[in-house]
Amino acid sequence: MSKVKLARKSTLIDMTAMSDVTVLLLTFFMLTSTFVKKEPVQVTTPGSVSEIKIPDTNILQILIDPTGKVFMSLDKQKDMIETLSKVGDELGVSFTEEEIRKFKIQKTFGVPIKSMKQYLALPAEKQDAILKDYGIPTDSLDNQFKTWVKAARATNQELRIAIKADSNTPYKVIKDVMTSLQDLRENRYNLITSLKVESVK
Repeated sequence: MSKVKLARKSTLIDMTAMSDVTVLLLTFFMLTSTFVKKEPVQVTTPGSVSEIKIPDTNILQILIDPTGKVFMSLDKQKDMIETLSKVGDELGVSFTEEEIRKFKIQKTFGVPIKSMKQYLALPAEKQDAILKDYGIPTDSLDNQFKTWVKAARATNQELRIAIKADSNTPYKVIKDVMTSLQDLRENRYNLITSLKVESVK
């Protein structure tokens, strides 16, 4: 008795629809994602249950690392240029067009004003490597931090101040920053935290 031969069926699967969906998803994520700003130091923010988000524009971010060094960032290049100009005028340092061009593309800044010209003369990769060793002076004898905040506020009245500090940063450092802001009558600011997950019992 001869065996019955089963008709072979094609194993080819049409992947056209799947590739269309993949391209659409990829496009969607590329257009809706926001890039994380490069920061000179890594900070682990304290946890909180607040879900209030700070706006995306007109932000003056103050970054404080675990050792107490203070860095700042502005989200608009125009604000960066005008703020640097005002700080330079107040502290007696003038900048060339090339130095201003290099400063306006900085993601985060945090160098004493007297060292700013030497810092801006360095290549970008060296700037990234040494920025974490600086920090804006905040001590009572040379509080350049207040000068930067005052100049930034004069440049853009719509600025929202946001403080991002490490959970291990000494309280005294945070208090000194907040006292400097209060001296400038800047009593409203956001504290950037990570969302704390509450365990359900």
